[in-house]
Amino acid sequence: MKKTSSPKRGRPTKDLAGDAQTRILDAAQQLFLEKGYRSASIDDISEMAPASKPTIYAHFPGKEALFAAVVARTIKGLTDFEGFAPEGRTIEDKLMSLGTAIVEKVIEDSLGMVRATIAEAQRFPELSRNVHDAARDRSLTAVSQLLNDATQKLARTPKGPFSAKRSRATAQIFLDLILLPMLFRSLLGETPKDLKKELSGFVRERVGFFLAACETDWSH
Repeated sequence: MKKTSSPKRGRPTKDLAGDAQTRILDAAQQLFLEKGYRSASIDDISEMAPASKPTIYAHFPGKEALFAAVVARTIKGLTDFEGFAPEGRTIEDKLMSLGTAIVEKVIEDSLGMVRATIAEAQRFPELSRNVHDAARDRSLTAVSQLLNDATQKLARTPKGPFSAKRSRATAQIFLDLILLPMLFRSLLGETPKDLKKELSGFVRERVGFFLAACETDWSH
């Protein structure tokens, strides 16, 4: 039986040519998820990328900076809704489409890095805070814009929940209602497959509650 040799470290061959930084980030993310931050070494990342250690250090000053870059890339992908248009005719349908898309992005694409970041929160509290702040800021910006687009036919008042001054706070409430319960259950071990079975009913219930709260707000 022929033994398969592992990729050699060092300069990548032509068939592996491409963006070195992307290769490094891809390898680092895979190893951080498989081994955890502490056990994943620059040597491991160098071999998997493949990229020489000087090349890695030319892009990232150390493993902590590399971990921060991996997390930042995950956050960017998580909050990138460019081109996304909520489906449906009614406001409820559009918000259901939006809520479902947000939850699926997290539990299918980003849960591993969420776990890895939480695991390193005590070791790197500043990084954890920066990650949280960046994720919240990008998420609120994206969701508030999507909420604005989905609800543009609703009556608006200067002090209403979708006014310019309150749009981000309203987006935060929407995220808290829709995302946090599913994220918490995912972190406790429930699989995406099981969660998706009840996702439609869950999101519909939460969207109904959200719209009812908005209507109550408008009436005051």
